[in-house]
Amino acid sequence: MPGRTENYLQRRVERLTLFGAVRLVATVALTLAFVAACLELLVDSGINGFGTAVWWAIVTVTTVGYGDVVPETTVGRFVAGILMLVGVSTIPIATSLVVSVLISRVQREQHASDLEAQADVAARLERIEQALARIVERTEPNA
Repeated sequence: MPGRTENYLQRRVERLTLFGAVRLVATVALTLAFVAACLELLVDSGINGFGTAVWWAIVTVTTVGYGDVVPETTVGRFVAGILMLVGVSTIPIATSLVVSVLISRVQREQHASDLEAQADVAARLERIEQALARIVERTEPNA
C-alpha cells in the first residue's frame, strides 16, 4: 500500500509539464554540482575559490570534463569520482522518469481520443446498417 509521500510524489509527477521537467533535471544536476563544489573546496587545496569549485563541479557532473581544473588530493579525487558516478546515474534516472511521465500522458490522451473515434465509427456503422436494412426492406417483394 503506497504511503503518503509516494502518493504526493505520484500526484506531483503526473502534473509535470515540459518546463517543469527541464527544471527538475537542471535542479538535480545543479544540486549535485553545488554539493560537490562545497565538498571539493573543503578537501582539495588545488581548487582555488568557490567559483572555481562550482565550475569544476558543473563541468564534471555534465561529463564535459575540460580538464582545466582537476582535484589534486586523494580525497578530492574521491569526491570527484563519487560526483561522476552519481552524476552519470542520477541525471539519466531523473530524465528517464520525466520522459516516462510525458509519454504516459500522451498515451492516455491518445487512448481517450481513440475511444472517442471508435464510438463515432460504431455510431456511423449502426446508421449505415439501419439504412441498408430499410433499403433491403423496400426492395424485397412482400412474401
